[in-house]
Amino acid sequence: MPPALLALAFGPMVAGAFRLLEVAGGPAALPAHPGIAASPLPVVVHIVSAVLFTILGAFQFSPRFVAGWPGWHRSSGRVAAAAGLAVAVSAMWMALFYEGGAHSGALVGVVRLVFGAAMAASILLGFAAIRRSDVDGHRAWMVRGYALGLGAGTQVFTEGFGEPILGTGEISAAALLAAGWVINLAVAQHIIVRQPRQHLDRRATFRVGAT
Repeated sequence: MPPALLALAFGPMVAGAFRLLEVAGGPAALPAHPGIAASPLPVVVHIVSAVLFTILGAFQFSPRFVAGWPGWHRSSGRVAAAAGLAVAVSAMWMALFYEGGAHSGALVGVVRLVFGAAMAASILLGFAAIRRSDVDGHRAWMVRGYALGLGAGTQVFTEGFGEPILGTGEISAAALLAAGWVINLAVAQHIIVRQPRQHLDRRATFRVGAT
């Protein structure tokens, strides 16, 4: 599972690296964004946190890693959760305060706010679940949160295939962005429903997640 998840996120991570290079004073390889030029800190936080969340989160769902290195699962899971919250909050901040650039407009901003809030809520609910020893609930909410975090990877395809058909207007941009997140949530829910309950000792898993 980790290689497939990382492959999906490869495109956005490369784009993020180019944007960081640009913010640091390097050549501009991506379309200019007035909001980033005026206030680069939120996008730097967003990109760095997204890379951490993507890489660490990918291994959180590998039974081999969870069972073989429970201490690693606990410590890296905390870092991944904090990074995921930073991704969601910075995304909502940019939706509210960044102006101009591609995919701008009130409707696009609302879509970003809704799914950013959903990602933050999923991570917080997952943390709350493990605190009360609900291992299956913890896993389900974290899968949803991670799926939302990988939305940019799926949006490469929804926008790539959808824009030639629907155009690049505000309504189509909002719909194609939302489609990426909805597809990921649907796949996540399928995984949650189909995968059997964890075979790990539940009390031991609770100690890993809550201590």
